[in-house]
Amino acid sequence: MIEIGRKNDLKILRDTSVGLFLGDEDGNDILLPNKYVPESYEIGQNIEVFCYLDYDERPVATTLEPDIMLGEFRLLQVAEVNEFGAFLDWGLEKHLLVPFREQRSKMKQGQWYVVHCYLDEKSGRLVASNKLDKFLSNENLDLKEWEEVDLVVTRQTDLGWEVIVNERHKGLVYFNEVFKTVNIGDVIPGCVKRIRNDNKIDISLQPLGSKVLEPAATKIYNVLKENGGFLPLHDKSDPEEIRDMLQMSKKTFKKGLGTLYKERKVDLENNGIRLAT
Repeated sequence: MIEIGRKNDLKILRDTSVGLFLGDEDGNDILLPNKYVPESYEIGQNIEVFCYLDYDERPVATTLEPDIMLGEFRLLQVAEVNEFGAFLDWGLEKHLLVPFREQRSKMKQGQWYVVHCYLDEKSGRLVASNKLDKFLSNENLDLKEWEEVDLVVTRQTDLGWEVIVNERHKGLVYFNEVFKTVNIGDVIPGCVKRIRNDNKIDISLQPLGSKVLEPAATKIYNVLKENGGFLPLHDKSDPEEIRDMLQMSKKTFKKGLGTLYKERKVDLENNGIRLAT
């Protein structure tokens, strides 16, 4: 089955004046227009393409990679607004429509929005929505604490950064656990820190448990080398000093420092830490 809105691995069936016809194992075929045909190819070989509907609502393939695919959440810019809705630049020739009914507030040309790409059942077209909550649910979670997850940053709240977890759930990264620059639309890795009784998900942008030790120790060691072998930090240092210098929490710093000390990589002094000689 050729999937609209996703990448498909299809076989080159025949060469025509308008392009290559590609097919799947079920006997379905689709056109790859001449402008996307690779310089060299052979009939019978497979090629990976993205499939969607063209201006005439016909299925068509492209070798271009869109900025968003079916089921994904991404940050896209509005290229045009007209009587049908807002049209987003998603890296393809035909822009992606956000109907007015799928806009939380009226979208403006040139502005950026986190949107979800889905298949409209009536038209069969790919469209987008920035009413994100209707596509997310925390009712049936298939996550475990400490599990690594994929995140999309959606907005800033009073408590922290709201994120989409694995394209399905909603989570939160608290401000006091953010040690690097975060922006709306960022696609970043994270870990499930806690699943609350009401199924709210607390997310960490740092590896949890034992996984945090080695990266923290490595970072401290590298920063020490970059600063002549000495840092004015110790286990009594202010958490803000540690965050400014190392972009990590005091707890993580102490664990990493403990690892380095056990391995005799550093010496502990009254006013800081020094690379062992």
